[in-house]
Order: sequence, then C-alpha cells, then structure tokens
Amino acid sequence: MADAPRIVTGDRPAAGASDGVGTTPAARGTTPTWQGQRAAPTRLILVRHGQTPLSVDRRYSGRGNPDLTEVGRGQAAGAARRVLAEIGADRDPISAIVSSPLSRARATAEAIAQQIDVPVTVDEDLTETDFGAWEGLTFTEAAGRDPQLHPRWLADITVPAPDGESFADVGHRVERVKHRLLRQYPGQVVVVVSHVTPIKLLLREALQSGPEILFRLHLDLASVSVAEFYPDGGSVVRLVNDTSHLR
Repeated sequence: MADAPRIVTGDRPAAGASDGVGTTPAARGTTPTWQGQRAAPTRLILVRHGQTPLSVDRRYSGRGNPDLTEVGRGQAAGAARRVLAEIGADRDPISAIVSSPLSRARATAEAIAQQIDVPVTVDEDLTETDFGAWEGLTFTEAAGRDPQLHPRWLADITVPAPDGESFADVGHRVERVKHRLLRQYPGQVVVVVSHVTPIKLLLREALQSGPEILFRLHLDLASVSVAEFYPDGGSVVRLVNDTSHLR
C-alpha cells in the first residue's frame, strides 16, 4: 500500500536535488530536439480519473466528491499499467505522483502508486472546475436552468458558472501547478492525476493554443496524455487521450 497522500503547502526540493549523488535527468540531456533544446524536459504523464456514478450519467462533476465505481477502479488499474508501459525499462523513473484532492482522482493515483512504489502528493490546484449550482446536473438540465447564462459560459472562458468559477479561473490554478512542477522536478518524470479541465489546460499550456481546446478536445475516463516542458524554452505534446489500456 502506498503512503498516505501529502498536501502541498509550498515548494519542495526536487527529488535527489541535494544529495550530491549521481546525475539528474536534466544533466544527462545532450541531444538537441527539433526545436534546438539540449536539456532534458520535465515530462508530465497526465491521467484522468476513472468512472464515477456522475460520469455514467454525463453530469457536471466538479467539487462534488463521488467515489469510483467498480468499473472506475478497474480503469484506474488499467491506467496504472499504462503508466508503467509509458516509462518502460529504458526511460527515466517516475519522481512523483501528484493528484487532485478529490477522492476519484486520489483513488486513481493510489492505484498507480501501488504499481511503482512512489507516494502520492496532493495539490489543491489540480481540483476540477467548480460548477457551482450546476454540480450534478446534465448539460441539458443546466441549459434549461440558466438558458441565457449557459451559452455565454460555453462561449467565454471568463464567465463563471453560477456560484462557481470560470475556466479562466481554473487556468490560473493550472499555470501555478505547471510552474511549481517545473521548479520542483526539473528534467524528471511526474504523473499528474486530475480531471478533464485541468488536463486540457495543461495540454493547452504545452501547445500554446487558444481556449478552443477546452471545447474541441475530448478526454476519456482514465485516459493518458503526455506533455513535456523544456527548461530552456519550448514544449511538446507527445500523446493525447490514449485509452489502449482500457480495451
């Protein structure tokens, strides 16, 4: 069983940064990429949580805290196997598993932690969008409840859900997470277990794309995506919405 999750309250040194032994992955990077970077990137393996009762019915599931279903637990185990395959025998080991505090993400993160023997750290900024009064409603129900606000919310990322937050608000949180991870784990591999919106926004950060990605990119339950961020500038997305481990 993996250690209990730790709540992030501030920056921590990167694993192995001060022990004076060996060489960090960043120090080993010598071959330039197509963009010209020579230093090793921080590699983020982005995992969406498994199925919950709300996701079965396609209901807005933000700050509510449903547990994984039996299917969801199986999906989490599949995601753990996929993460193992992603690092493989010839890749750098995983330095950290960072999870949203919500139980569906933490349970998925724990399934991964049990496979690779790395403790789970909880970061509050990886929490899903606060959907406010729309929490637990379907798309149709939310649109019927607020017929004028709902389409505005879909068209403008600065418009918050009623009594909730906007996608722009989530974006600010996700940007903090990205910078924190790049500082703490330079040139290392980090598993990030979160939800649809934060993962899309991390992919948006890597792609340097517009807000359209929030509405045009689909991410399945327990899917795996990979983004890399270089210390000397640039980023690349290497994988999006892989669900091969669920078939």
